[in-house]
Amino acid sequence: MKGIIDFFKRLLKSIISIFSSSSGSLPLEVIPSSQVPNVPDPGWIGGFAASNHAFAYPDPDRSDPHPDLSSLPMLDNLANIDKLQRQQPVKWPEFSWETIPGDSGSRCYQMFAPYISRLGYTNEGRVYSIICPQQGASSPKFGTMNVEVTVTGQRGWVDENAKQPLAADMTVEGKIWFSPSAMQSAKVKLLWAVFDSFGIQFPTDKSKAICVTTHKPGEPNQPIFPLAYGETKAFPIPEFARHENEAWGVGHLGVEIGPIKKTGQKIVDDFNALVMDVFNLTSGNMLKAGNVLTWNVWFTAPCYVDKVEWATHAERWRRSIEADHGSPDGEGTTAKYFDGTPFKPLKSALDQKIGGLPKAVAPAQTHEELEEAMLNTFLQEHGLSI
Repeated sequence: MKGIIDFFKRLLKSIISIFSSSSGSLPLEVIPSSQVPNVPDPGWIGGFAASNHAFAYPDPDRSDPHPDLSSLPMLDNLANIDKLQRQQPVKWPEFSWETIPGDSGSRCYQMFAPYISRLGYTNEGRVYSIICPQQGASSPKFGTMNVEVTVTGQRGWVDENAKQPLAADMTVEGKIWFSPSAMQSAKVKLLWAVFDSFGIQFPTDKSKAICVTTHKPGEPNQPIFPLAYGETKAFPIPEFARHENEAWGVGHLGVEIGPIKKTGQKIVDDFNALVMDVFNLTSGNMLKAGNVLTWNVWFTAPCYVDKVEWATHAERWRRSIEADHGSPDGEGTTAKYFDGTPFKPLKSALDQKIGGLPKAVAPAQTHEELEEAMLNTFLQEHGLSI
């Protein structure tokens, strides 16, 4: 009896915590910029890009026309903030993916939240930190979910005066977690509380996020992929996703999505798979295994690094304090097809099978009905009655 009472005490405590949680705060975010708009701040020295012949861009006709940076170690992204002197902020992180993998006509384009991404380096041009962006996706049943491309390792160079001004290698993983907003349905909130009362991890913040592996497109055993100068040439780019008249420069990246990292707890792994299905339903298969996520990063002019501000910025987005991109798209844009037509997740889901949609969704007419059927299937499979 005492064990049952203790369980319900923990459950009540979890429910109260979840429905009334609040976060601490950091100083207001500062948007970095050069002293003169679109003119690099003084102090550039350069030289690191020329310190090794292998760092140069090879003949573009080669099978892998990217500099060989393998002599540089892959560095932790937050370990060398004290070495940063210059940065290129990313005002326009323009993402693209096929909402139906393998169907080029289904490709959509979306700008993630601006100014989270940054490329940080020394006056000589050695890259020591790359911060990637976050964005939100809104779910009728699960509330607002944040997605981030988290940099786990990087190396590279910048040459502000060159025609080929940057090259880097990166490793990243996708992360998905729930925003701090109270938008979730009562059923999901109670499930959240049940998980918490049993000490089961629920993706309530970035530290507990669902982690999605990535690799170089077409090479599942190669987690390192390049950041190269210029726009991607893998597919056409609509004018609304280009900023050549405003930006100081542009680079591009592309990763193939791999499987979710397992936690070792079946109910958690199954729930994470459900959340991924819901996220892919909402986003149009953005993080579906086997799909390729590509983005052009449009920079503003190089400017000085305030190391305290950089560390604050990095900590803010490491913890995602006060980050609730929900509306659902924060300061970014909604996903659109090449012709500017908005992406409609419900129509896309009913036109094709997204993730692990159960047969029960067949008669569903709304996005909420789709998610309700998916959630009920999960609850039934695990003997949960909420």
